[in-house]
Amino acid sequence: MVGGDDLIDTDLAMARAPVMAAGGIVLRRGAPPLIAVVRQRKRNEWVLPKGKLDDGETPKEAAHREVLEETGHEVAIHEFLGTLVYQSGGRSKVVHFWRMEAGGGPVRKLMNDIKAVDWLTLEDAIARLSREYERAFLIQIGPIAIAAAGLASPPAPVPPPATDDADAALQTLTPAEAASVDELRHGLLQKVKAWLRGEA
Repeated sequence: MVGGDDLIDTDLAMARAPVMAAGGIVLRRGAPPLIAVVRQRKRNEWVLPKGKLDDGETPKEAAHREVLEETGHEVAIHEFLGTLVYQSGGRSKVVHFWRMEAGGGPVRKLMNDIKAVDWLTLEDAIARLSREYERAFLIQIGPIAIAAAGLASPPAPVPPPATDDADAALQTLTPAEAASVDELRHGLLQKVKAWLRGEA
C-alpha cells in the first residue's frame, strides 16, 4: 500500500516535471521568404506553431504533427534549430524547434484550437507574435533558418571603421575585457563552423 507521503512526493514531482513540446519555424519560399504564425482561439494570441508531445512520440514526430494540425500544411522537416524554455501554468515548458518548409497550399483544415494562420516576412512575424520570449527566440533563430534554407541574400558589406575610431574603442577596454572579446569571437567562430558542418 502506498502511503500518503509517497502520493504527495509523486504529485510534487509531477508538478515540477517540465512539459515537453515541439514545433517549427515554418518557411514558405518566395521573395521574401515567409514564416508561419498561428492565432490561438482560446487566448487570441499569435504564436509559433507548436504543441505538446503525445505519449510515445519523439519531439521531431510531435513537431511535424503539430505543425500540420496548426498550419494545415504538409511540411518537409530539416535541421534542428534550438530549444525555447519558459514558464507556463506554473511549470517549465521545453519546446524543441526544427526548420520546416511548406510547399503548395493547405492539405487539411486547421485544428479547432487555431483560429488563423498567417504567412509573414521575418520582421512582420516577429512584430506579430504576442509573447516576448517567442519574439526574442525568432529574432535569434529566424535569420539562421532563412540562411539555412538558402533564402537569404548575403548582407551588404559594412565598411571598416576608421582606424582612429577602432583604436579609440580598443583603448577603452581593459586587458581582461580585450581577452574576453577575443575569447567570445573565437568561441562564436567555432560554433558557426560546427553548425555549418552539421555538428550542432
